[in-house]
Amino acid sequence: MSDQYEFEEEEFTTQFNGSTLWRVLLLARPHLRMTLVFLVAIALVSALDSYFTFLSKRMIDEGIVPGNREQLFRIATQYGALILVQAGAVFGFIYTAGVLGERVQYDLRKRMFNHLQRLSFSYYDRTPVGWIMSRLTSDTERLGWLVSWGVLDVVWGLMNILSALYFMTIINWRLALIVFATIPLLLIVAVQFKKRILVQFRLVRKLNSKITGSFNENITGVRVVKALGRERENLSEFQGLSGERYQSGYRAAWLSALFLPAVQLITSFAVGAVVLSGGLQAEYGGITIGGIQAFVSYITFMMWPIQDLARVYAETQHAIASAERVFSLIDAVPDVQDRKGAGDPGSLRGEIEFDGVDFYYEEDKPVLRDFSLRVRAGETIAIVGPTGSGKSTIINLLCRFYEPKRGQIRIGGQDYTRFSQHAIHSRLGIVLQTPHLFSGSIRENLRYGRLDATDAEIEAAAVLAGAHDFIIKLEKGYDEQVGEGGVLLSVGQKQLVSLARAVLADPDIFIMDEATSSVDTLTEALIQRGMERVMAGRTSFVIAHRLSTIKRADRILVIEAGRIKEMGTHAELIRQRGHYYRLYTRQFRHEREVMYDVFGMAPAH
Repeated sequence: MSDQYEFEEEEFTTQFNGSTLWRVLLLARPHLRMTLVFLVAIALVSALDSYFTFLSKRMIDEGIVPGNREQLFRIATQYGALILVQAGAVFGFIYTAGVLGERVQYDLRKRMFNHLQRLSFSYYDRTPVGWIMSRLTSDTERLGWLVSWGVLDVVWGLMNILSALYFMTIINWRLALIVFATIPLLLIVAVQFKKRILVQFRLVRKLNSKITGSFNENITGVRVVKALGRERENLSEFQGLSGERYQSGYRAAWLSALFLPAVQLITSFAVGAVVLSGGLQAEYGGITIGGIQAFVSYITFMMWPIQDLARVYAETQHAIASAERVFSLIDAVPDVQDRKGAGDPGSLRGEIEFDGVDFYYEEDKPVLRDFSLRVRAGETIAIVGPTGSGKSTIINLLCRFYEPKRGQIRIGGQDYTRFSQHAIHSRLGIVLQTPHLFSGSIRENLRYGRLDATDAEIEAAAVLAGAHDFIIKLEKGYDEQVGEGGVLLSVGQKQLVSLARAVLADPDIFIMDEATSSVDTLTEALIQRGMERVMAGRTSFVIAHRLSTIKRADRILVIEAGRIKEMGTHAELIRQRGHYYRLYTRQFRHEREVMYDVFGMAPAH
């Protein structure tokens, strides 16, 4: 687990990527009017901040020193009026920044979610779920921050510095040159410190991920830990991770503590130089007392924007790394795409044919080789074979979750790539070995594949699938909550609900992928009866682990190394005494031994 987290952390870029940054900023384009209001408001606030310092200088020089109360009153009135204007601008930029950030996040998440619906299964095969979840959550938050609060801090900081330099130049250009000379030094110090601090914080985050992974593994695997007596070794490993985390956190805290004094030291030299030079100029009237006071205020005033710009620069690198990962998801191209002119055949109840199909997930590891099969409409095909033989791959290709690397799959005599993916997927009924139910009620889960179904149709489907009897015994019946992933129901109950959901969708092709392998014998019998009702008149494919469930199939395929090794009815394959016969007798013998063991009987010889 820790290796996975380490891989993710290594994706962070340390280079400033201008094209990616520009693409992030363009996320605000759909909200151009709000963005302009936001920029004007923050620019106005920054300009007024600098102007207030200039007014303070005028108060001292034109009102307080000469004792001119009338002028002092006029300047104070102007100051008060501008304060009201600034208050409105502050409300404007805070409100628009908050709303803009949320809208950008909403747009991004919606765009990514829609794109994820279109991506092929192969994308999910190679991409961890945690990686995708991070893109949808923390990375979109960083991009929302960059477009709103990050831009705000940059505009505020630059406007403060530029407006302060403008007013200082107006007051005394000689003293302004002293300040100009210190700004590059301040920026260099700030950026270098922030870079080093960011490195340490990234290391802290990486180690936090490892610690979280260690917590997760030890909590979920606590029975194994105790059974193997691994407590002391696990504690030692955890202490090592915690020690590394402490050292990185310590270095980050030390650098952070050192940063502000370094900036203040440079600022103090600038203030000292201004006061010394200003004092000498004041002797012959080169600058007023208010002017010196304004210069000192402007220098202090500029210190915080420079720090903010350094912080934003460091955090922007982090946000760009997030942007690269978000855009890598958005730019991912589905391996399976609708062909130009793909349509809807109206039905998939015709003959299905695999013609010379080759397929692999990895190029040097073929799964199916020259696989050919013709299935009559309404026929039930059972597929058995060892793990990795290609059973599920046949189903995935039929469902067009993947496409053949070579050869063709035809439905009703037509290449199925002439049909849209939606046309195929909407006419499939699939029940998996581990069924997935969504949070909500049983009724909502049954209606998931057919939103316009009436309550009567829902109950009829549940009756046909054999789920109705257990549902009506629940406290709330069809309105009973299933919990996240169906955790409040047993495995067998989830299978029956999943089967009823497939029935309600009224599919043309029905698929059972080892749907009874994880349930008890009684529940298996219920599911088997439901399957027989559902499969009547439909083309069906059944991947089976328990061979007793497929004896009534029209044909049974034994798949080995991507090829059909044996094919026939149950009786025909038993008479052949080949691979299927050995599988069946071995499983039958095992079931008898379990039964005798349960009832304390000795097996007959």
